[in-house]
Amino acid sequence: MSENTAENGRLVVVSNRLPLGENPSGGLVVALAETLEQSGGIWIGTTRDVAEAPPAELTSHPGLGFDRLSFDLTAAEHETYYLGYSNSVLWPLFHGRADLLALNAADLEGYRAVNTRMARFVAGVIERDDLIWVQDYHLLPLAQELRALGITNRIGFFLHIPFPNVSDIMALPNAVEFTGWLAQFDLVGLQAERDVSRLMEAFRSRDDAEVIDGNVVRFGRNRVYAESFPIGIDADAFQATAETGDFAPVRLAEGERLVIGVDRLDYTKGIPQRFQAFERLLELREDLAGQVSLLQIAPPTRGEVEAYRDIRDETEQLSGRINGRFADLDWTPIRYIHRSVPRERIAHLFRQAAVGLVTPLADGMNLVAKEYVAAQDPEDPGVLVLSAFAGAAEQMEAALIVNPYDLDQTASAMATALSMGLDERRARHAELMEDLRARDIGWWSRAFLSRLRSVPRWKMDTAPDA
Repeated sequence: MSENTAENGRLVVVSNRLPLGENPSGGLVVALAETLEQSGGIWIGTTRDVAEAPPAELTSHPGLGFDRLSFDLTAAEHETYYLGYSNSVLWPLFHGRADLLALNAADLEGYRAVNTRMARFVAGVIERDDLIWVQDYHLLPLAQELRALGITNRIGFFLHIPFPNVSDIMALPNAVEFTGWLAQFDLVGLQAERDVSRLMEAFRSRDDAEVIDGNVVRFGRNRVYAESFPIGIDADAFQATAETGDFAPVRLAEGERLVIGVDRLDYTKGIPQRFQAFERLLELREDLAGQVSLLQIAPPTRGEVEAYRDIRDETEQLSGRINGRFADLDWTPIRYIHRSVPRERIAHLFRQAAVGLVTPLADGMNLVAKEYVAAQDPEDPGVLVLSAFAGAAEQMEAALIVNPYDLDQTASAMATALSMGLDERRARHAELMEDLRARDIGWWSRAFLSRLRSVPRWKMDTAPDA
């Protein structure tokens, strides 16, 4: 077998959370299941269960066309590795909120320890030609830990969230270690070109890195390739979901139109700014009173972290104040739902909404934007208003692109969307759908794995020069 193809190796996927159950759902599962089945692959990750002590062995979960292997975190590891370093340090860092970093030496040690154990588990099951694909920010040190165990397999990493600016990285006490983690992968995949640029800037800040060809960096005898692989959805399947099923529409007054936002309740999603922009719309356009309402679905997430409790309180206070100011006896401007809604129901809500309001302050991609477009009736589609800070903005140029911090601009975009003619709406929607189909979730996994197979194998420092 050629060293540069590795066509016969299995795919080994490693993620923080293992997809469990007989029929696990989610875009990542859909994207990787076929490749895993074809290669006799393995998926390794943690469960939601809590162990009394760090387990020494992996647990097998049969039932699919590939092996699923898991281990449980202890309560202390959940606190340090997951809630601590992953979500109270890396999450705000990667989303441009260095002011929210909750730095704690014990959390960093817990993060390193879980990655060390994950590496030992992975090393115990892989074969020479397997491709290893690591998913997301929970497992940044995994390649370094695998290299320390003598693993020379091709190791790819995909970051599902934005990559931080080098100035924010310097807020970390272990900033050099942080970029060193990434330097141990063969291929680093990112959502957007801007993220690739930020990663390259971070690598250039190191004395031991040499940029040799565009987005290729040499560390000693090894090279790290950095490229953008924008993740997609199964647009046709989501469109079919929106067209089928028996769901009652949201009750609206005659002539009233719906603006919709669907986001986890997270400070990165810009929900307070969205509410304020909708308030500005009602201030500027008094004729829209009773004629438009905002439905915001915001399921809770990470309630144990203080920053999330703060955003919940702010969101509830804003919606209450705005409704108190503008509501009438037969009209509520903002309908705020702080719980999960089934995906099938959301697809129908998207189809009913005249405007999809997707305005994160920072986002790696934002698949809600793509799902809103896919759900539309192509004969009478709604209009997507999209933040310039979502990775999706690089692809979805036919949306109305806004700066979510600029309340007037966002309000104006909503007004434009509500008044846009049918021909323009159809043209914009057709352009967006063409790209959604061309770069769907299957394209994403195929493109990444093809690139990973093509890169040179890792050379250990103790090995003779090739």
